[in-house]
Amino acid sequence: MPKRPSEPAPAKPERDRRAGRSTLFIGSTEKTFQVLHTFDGPNRHMSLGDIARASGLDRSATQRVVHTLEELGYLCRVPDTRNYGLTSKVLQFSYNYIRANELVDKASPYLLDISRHIGETTNLLELDDHEIVFVARFPGKHLVNIDIVVGARLPAMFTASGNAILSRLPEARVKDILSRTRLEPMTPFTQTDPNKLLERIRQAARRGYAVIENETVLGDISVAAPITDHGGTPVGAINISVPTTRWTLERVENELAQHVQVAATSISKSRLQSFQR
Repeated sequence: MPKRPSEPAPAKPERDRRAGRSTLFIGSTEKTFQVLHTFDGPNRHMSLGDIARASGLDRSATQRVVHTLEELGYLCRVPDTRNYGLTSKVLQFSYNYIRANELVDKASPYLLDISRHIGETTNLLELDDHEIVFVARFPGKHLVNIDIVVGARLPAMFTASGNAILSRLPEARVKDILSRTRLEPMTPFTQTDPNKLLERIRQAARRGYAVIENETVLGDISVAAPITDHGGTPVGAINISVPTTRWTLERVENELAQHVQVAATSISKSRLQSFQR
């Protein structure tokens, strides 16, 4: 059974967080986000004690932050329980980000066109540290994995989209990202050998696309190509995700790789034209 995306890493000790911080840094703001990020994992609802343990804060600090977030409308008490959950108010931040994201605006017509003509799910993803983030998703005609939605995160090293983006970065940066990736398999087929991970990123650079099967979600094949800015730096990736029940790796490379490459190139050119105006 694959792990769910966005499972949080154990909280770091507070003394480590404070080391080397500017005097402008607001610790109470950090604590607020520590509490909000406890909901990144599989638990939809959590007690005050659960939140304190997951955030690494003491119970008193947790209680103050939770109370404040509840008063502001970002957390709510689950009826008839001692648990808390996020409210829809947190979605405002996601909405504002997507609305202001030029890449989403440029890529959406291409994603929609592929989804309509091929009938398979297409995604737009961005790199955030050592993870990729789904920023746009157009489901195909068939049932898709319900855990993968806009905002979901996966390790870049284990995904076609991540490999596609990394294939356009300097190798020193790729190795740094690899060093900060927890090489724990998400499925029985996840590649965790550092040398093999680096080699397939080099292969993606030679091919112009990356393809991965069964490494983050069982029964899934994903093919992706990088989107670049005017200087050739990767800013995202477009991918097509298909099930192994209807597709083979060979067929994906023969029939779908060209679609993500053409779309990624077109989006990159569109961004370049906007920059030159």
